[in-house]
Amino acid sequence: MGRIAIEVEGEMNFLIGEISLCRTELAKIKKRALRHGIWFKVLSRIERIQMDLTVKVVEKVKSIPLAKVLRSIIARLLDAMESQVKRLMREVGTNLAHKMSEIGKKLGCKSAENWANDQGFIKFLTITYMNTPRLYKISV
Repeated sequence: MGRIAIEVEGEMNFLIGEISLCRTELAKIKKRALRHGIWFKVLSRIERIQMDLTVKVVEKVKSIPLAKVLRSIIARLLDAMESQVKRLMREVGTNLAHKMSEIGKKLGCKSAENWANDQGFIKFLTITYMNTPRLYKISV
């Protein structure tokens, strides 16, 4: 997750991934973190205060140092809110899909090229991997 700065008419608008650093977006992230029960587990007291003050005082973040601080806080919150299936899809499922795609290509299946990027197939392989007993799991 990187910081992308877009200059519009002399103002800096900061984005983190798809999230703009404005009051409403920061409040939404805080609300989601509270609902997931990670607001107090993941963030220190100072980080929670920084987020709260930013939401109360700033309409849009224009300061680069503040954007950097918020970027690290938001990244930790989003990482903690990510579901186990999505995390394993990213870490394990894509590797399994690429391996299966290569095997399919070698066996002559023409549609095997698309398997590596098919999110449904990646999710299927991930859930299958999650339900496989530890004794039979292969290293990915």
